Amino acid sequence: MAFSTINPYTGETVKQFNDATDSEISAAISRADQTFAEWRQLAIAQRTVILQKAADILREKTQFFAEIITLEMGKIIGEARAEVELSASIFEYYVKNAEQLLKDQPLPVADPAEGQAVLVHEPLGVLLAVEPWNFPFYQIARILAPQLAAGNTLLLKHASNVPQCAEAFEKLMLDAGLPAGGFTNLFLPHSKIEYVLKDPRVHGVALTGSEAAGASVAQTAAKYLKKSTLELGGADAFVVLADAELDKTVEWAVFGRHWNAGQVCVSSKRMIIHEKIYDAFLEKYTAGVAALKAGDPMDNTTRLAPLSSQRAADNLKQQIAKAVEHGAIATEVGDKVPAQGAFVQPTILTNVTPDNPAYYEEFFGPVSMIIKARDDEDAVRIANDSHFGLGGSVFTADPQYGYQLAKKITTGMVYINHPTMVKADLPFGGVKRSGYGRELLGLGLKEFVNHKLIDIVDIDAPF
Repeated sequence: MAFSTINPYTGETVKQFNDATDSEISAAISRADQTFAEWRQLAIAQRTVILQKAADILREKTQFFAEIITLEMGKIIGEARAEVELSASIFEYYVKNAEQLLKDQPLPVADPAEGQAVLVHEPLGVLLAVEPWNFPFYQIARILAPQLAAGNTLLLKHASNVPQCAEAFEKLMLDAGLPAGGFTNLFLPHSKIEYVLKDPRVHGVALTGSEAAGASVAQTAAKYLKKSTLELGGADAFVVLADAELDKTVEWAVFGRHWNAGQVCVSSKRMIIHEKIYDAFLEKYTAGVAALKAGDPMDNTTRLAPLSSQRAADNLKQQIAKAVEHGAIATEVGDKVPAQGAFVQPTILTNVTPDNPAYYEEFFGPVSMIIKARDDEDAVRIANDSHFGLGGSVFTADPQYGYQLAKKITTGMVYINHPTMVKADLPFGGVKRSGYGRELLGLGLKEFVNHKLIDIVDIDAPF
């Protein structure tokens, strides 16, 4: 049974689930398609009533939902509560904005004889969402809220280690009044993704996950001429200029690298520090990381959680060892993490050069890569010397100068004096091997709609 709840703090297998059968998958697609025929006919205001109810339930039962997240993937409970609130705020963003964002759009025409041209935004139909474990509620809300608002219906293939999160979200939507088939969780093995995408009633796929998963699903989608969006890995640059306010910058650096135990595609993985302040930054940053308390993620005082699984922890330790084999210096920081649970000792990597494979890799856990830059332009060069292009940060006392520098960094997002963050009212997505497409706001809302032209032309107008 691939879908299992295994507590990453205790190692206990709590519950297991059977994979969906072909008949269950076909029935889910049929139900989603039938529901789409009715759902698309509702006014946007009628659809968003259900989104608001879902947001209300999330807030009413925050602790209940947060504990499921923490049980299954180990997120510290305070961060799990914040994820539930973020999910609610995404629903509310579309409650407030979807109708305006989806309004018919009159187009300017060069010649009145061309008629009255209007762009209308119509839903495509049934979509498949393939989502990861690191933000098991937020990742669903980020695709579900806009697509339901747009009039689509959704099938979910969630990560195999968060099955109860997937079930809880499906029940949430039913409790909010969404018709059966509007959102369906499927315990879908990877081998059955093609089975879903080849069905003519399924019109697109949104995936958040690894490069390998993204390449595989995109290839399958292309084979059947289905629209796809991909949000993949990241190795966000955290650029610190010589004039940055050091103490506050270090606080953000510690947080930016270690929230969700460092298992975030937009966490601050590559710290690029101006040589004038490199030594001071390294000293203060090391002290900040050492202060993180590892322990039971259900304990409100814990500040460093275990990784999502023992396999994830073992793989990360192997990745560190490989980096050292190629010349990196690995410094373990802080008190020893508990022997119980899928913990990895916070580690700082220095002397990581471009000939080391680690220089271009994504470390998904509490591992910090710190790189010295000669000057500001060298910092930008290092930031861009990556296969990834998701997010990034520039820390400086001169925000306008930081803004100009940010324009030179090839990513989907750059923040000045803040780590890359996720909010309901900001777009999310990257370039290069970090994927394509955008989520949230109107950009995400319109990824899976038909932008249809309707042009009313006088019958006597020339061709």
